[in-house]
Amino acid sequence: MRKATLFTVRNLIIGILLFFLGAVIGQRYSNRISLVTSELMPRDQDTALGRLTGTLLPSVEKEVDFDVFWEVWNLLEHEYLDAESLNAQEMVDGAIAGMTSALGDPYTIYLSPDQNKRSGEELQGSFYGVGIELGYIEQTLAVVSPLEGTPADRAGLEAGDLILHVRDDLKEIDEDSSRWSLTEAVENIRGPKGTEIIFTIYREGVDEPFEVSVRRDEIVVETVRLEFIDYQGSRIAHLRVSRFGGRTAEEWDAAVAQIISAQPPISGIVLDLRNNPGGYFQGAIDLASDFIENDIVVSQKSRLTREDFRSQGIARLKDYPLVVLVNKGSASASEIVAGALRDDLGIKLIGTQTFGKGTVQDRRELSNNGGIHITVGRWMLPGGDWIHDEGIAVDVEVEFDRETEEDEVLLRGMQELLVR
Repeated sequence: MRKATLFTVRNLIIGILLFFLGAVIGQRYSNRISLVTSELMPRDQDTALGRLTGTLLPSVEKEVDFDVFWEVWNLLEHEYLDAESLNAQEMVDGAIAGMTSALGDPYTIYLSPDQNKRSGEELQGSFYGVGIELGYIEQTLAVVSPLEGTPADRAGLEAGDLILHVRDDLKEIDEDSSRWSLTEAVENIRGPKGTEIIFTIYREGVDEPFEVSVRRDEIVVETVRLEFIDYQGSRIAHLRVSRFGGRTAEEWDAAVAQIISAQPPISGIVLDLRNNPGGYFQGAIDLASDFIENDIVVSQKSRLTREDFRSQGIARLKDYPLVVLVNKGSASASEIVAGALRDDLGIKLIGTQTFGKGTVQDRRELSNNGGIHITVGRWMLPGGDWIHDEGIAVDVEVEFDRETEEDEVLLRGMQELLVR
């Protein structure tokens, strides 16, 4: 009996010691976390997180009040005429979408589960729609680029066209696009194969807005296309990259292998990034690495850090003479490649000034199968330029003329290549 009592007392004492030891370790760990957090978080300004959690700095008095949010929710639940149309999940999705759109950044967006699925399908290279990459020019919905060979391209839409109004009888849409988020624009413009959508377009240099009718089709995007051209006694590789998607790496590797094994050997490469709206950030690093042996491709400057992204050291195409074709439809990742080749290797850019998208979006998957694209930083060219809203100026300006059968930009590119 005495032995059992001593055993119980011993266990009780050990338990008390472990409790206090855990408390001490926990306090030290907590202090360490507090130190790290204080180094990362702003000291002189309040944050939204601080307002929500109540951990405000002394100089900040006002807290976020969610009472009005729930007040409106309850009013809708009890007073809205068409009660059957109320969908709690859609209301939550709408509230989250409103939160991101309130930032005023058209590239920071929330995607509902359905929208997120369609976004992933597009990057993988197959969807139904008209074949345009959308963006904003001075807060107006715009064509960043029409994808080659798609209904939008055949209908004559051009990079830089402003989309003022959209009419779609099947979807019962007949409204200006001025209040649409990027997500809403994509949702409204996509639709079943064979259906018609009518855009009211403003184009620089044209006096009045005009309508363009486009019939939707399946959009299967071949992201890399290689053609060998015999020109003035030389053989030139015309290497066109239309976007940086899920299939680009495989298609690019196949094209590079053809270039290296070409017989007779080629005299140079025309890298064509016209109407390439971008896509995966890593795809730009990988592609540039086949020309740049060991240098910075791009730098990303976020809220707290700056990171340099260097070439991977592959450089399979580094010994071939090179020129790059760009235009107003060259944006984001394609601008990264063009800018890196210009700054690191002195490669000539030929065509017209690029679109000018110099921010980086991080794509995150959410617990509800939705997604969010968050602008997390600015990307800077190796020479230090931030080209957002400005674009990259070309070395040789050449306009593409739709009225002629000749591709004047490609022709000038081959000419520049041979005089190097």
